[in-house]
Amino acid sequence: MSIDTMTTRKRGGSRFGSFVKELLIVVVGALIVSSLLRAFVGQMFIIPSESMENTLLVGDRVVVQKLTDPKRGDVVVFEDPGGWLESGPAPDPTTLDKVLDFIGFPTASSPEHLIKRIIGMPGDHVVCCDNQGRIKVNDQAMDESEYLYKEPDGTQIAPSDIAFDLVVPADRIFVMGDHRDLSADSRCHLSDLSLDGPAGTIAFVPLDKVVGPAFAIAAPFSRAKILHRPAIFDKVPAPTEPPPAQAVIKPAGISC
Repeated sequence: MSIDTMTTRKRGGSRFGSFVKELLIVVVGALIVSSLLRAFVGQMFIIPSESMENTLLVGDRVVVQKLTDPKRGDVVVFEDPGGWLESGPAPDPTTLDKVLDFIGFPTASSPEHLIKRIIGMPGDHVVCCDNQGRIKVNDQAMDESEYLYKEPDGTQIAPSDIAFDLVVPADRIFVMGDHRDLSADSRCHLSDLSLDGPAGTIAFVPLDKVVGPAFAIAAPFSRAKILHRPAIFDKVPAPTEPPPAQAVIKPAGISC
């Protein structure tokens, strides 16, 4: 073998090794940036159920941002407050699933997380319903036609078939799904027993369990769009009293 041939091979090997090193640096850097973005900026979740139809459909991938505090009217992802989800064995994720989930592209709905719309913030007085069947928040009747589920024939479902009168406790929120007939939301836990408070405590989601507001549908591409907070919530006045330490729930024994 000639010296020129050996030199050419060494140079080729050196260039390939340099390319591999640069590629590894790019990949590792991308993973670090992605993990930081996920931890502090935003995260993607897959919609697992029909409870938010037709705002969100099963299989939609929504992007949740973590830069702003949740507000009344926001659609938020949150950890199970305790007993909302049926426990059961989850399928073991593949290595690819783990990698994609780590960098913010989940392949399955995130366990122990739910997604609903905030109806009441701490201190809010939420009542169902007035004489026109509308939910009231701090005495403001809510026209929820913008987001409540409609049947295929165009008939809008009722805001709630469950009557209640409550005040949201401090540091917690009251949430409901947009497809109220298929949503086991805060209403369904207003009489549940709790380890950290009176019956009904776990109906109200602690703010520290909220991941953040969903601000966009990222996939499928045919449904990609920005999610807007409905304007009706801008009309709701602030509560007149400080939020109570414990929820006020009337009547007792409410359940779905």
